[in-house]
Amino acid sequence: MKFKALIIDDEPPARHIIAAYIKKYTEIEVAAECANGFEAIKAIKEHEPHLLFLDIQMPKVTGLELLEVIDQPVQVIFTTAYDQYALKAFELNAVDYLLKPFDEQRFMEACDKAMQKLKAGDASNQTQIEQMQEANADTLERIVVKKGTKLQVINLSKLLYIEAQDDYVMLYTEQGHFLKAKTMMYFENHLPNDTFIRIHRSYIVNTNKIQGLEPYDKDTYLAILNPDCKLKVSRTGYKKLKEVMDF
Repeated sequence: MKFKALIIDDEPPARHIIAAYIKKYTEIEVAAECANGFEAIKAIKEHEPHLLFLDIQMPKVTGLELLEVIDQPVQVIFTTAYDQYALKAFELNAVDYLLKPFDEQRFMEACDKAMQKLKAGDASNQTQIEQMQEANADTLERIVVKKGTKLQVINLSKLLYIEAQDDYVMLYTEQGHFLKAKTMMYFENHLPNDTFIRIHRSYIVNTNKIQGLEPYDKDTYLAILNPDCKLKVSRTGYKKLKEVMDF
C-alpha cells in the first residue's frame, strides 16, 4: 500500500525539493502540491491524504491555521525556515520538524517515522491534530473558518459575538455566521480579554460592538449590539463589562 501525501508550501523550490525526495521513497506518493491553505483544504477534501508536509509561515493562511480546520486523521511533518515553532511541534507529538534547508537523509528520517505511525495505524494522530488546534496561538489575531471546501479569514474587528453550540461555537460576523469546532473556553482563553468578554455562559461579545445595555430582569441585563441583536448578560458578565468598559 502506498500512502498519499500533500506538499503544502508557498515556495515552489521547496515543493520541488520535497517532491524529488519523495520519488525515492517508494511507500509515499504525492497526491497534490499546494501553494497555500486555500488550495490545501480543497486537496485534503479531494484526496484524503495520510501525510502532510506542511510549511508554517505562509501568506493568507498559516500552516497552524490550516490545521484548525482539518477534521480528518492525518500525520504532519512540518517543513519550515523558522525554528521558533520547533518546541511546540515536538510537544504536540508532530511526526517531525524539518528546518530548511534540510538534506535528503534528514528527510528520509522523518518519512521513516511517519511510516512507522501509519503502518501501526496510530490512533493518536487525530488527538495530535486536536492538540495542535488548541495550542495554535496564545492570543488570536484572526480566526480561520471553513465552509464546504472554502476557507475564510475573519478579522477580529468584524466579529460581533460568539454563541455556544454544544461542542461547537457559532461565530457571528458582519459577513454572516460560521460554525467552528472549538469550545467557548478556547476562545475565552485565546481572544484579547480587553475586547472580548464572556457575558454569559452562552455568549462572548466584542465590546466594541455594544451600543448599550438595558435591564432584562432583576439580576440580568441585555447587551444591545443593534436593534435586532440583544444578548443576555449574567451578573458575572455585567461585572466584567463594568470593569472593561468603565461605566
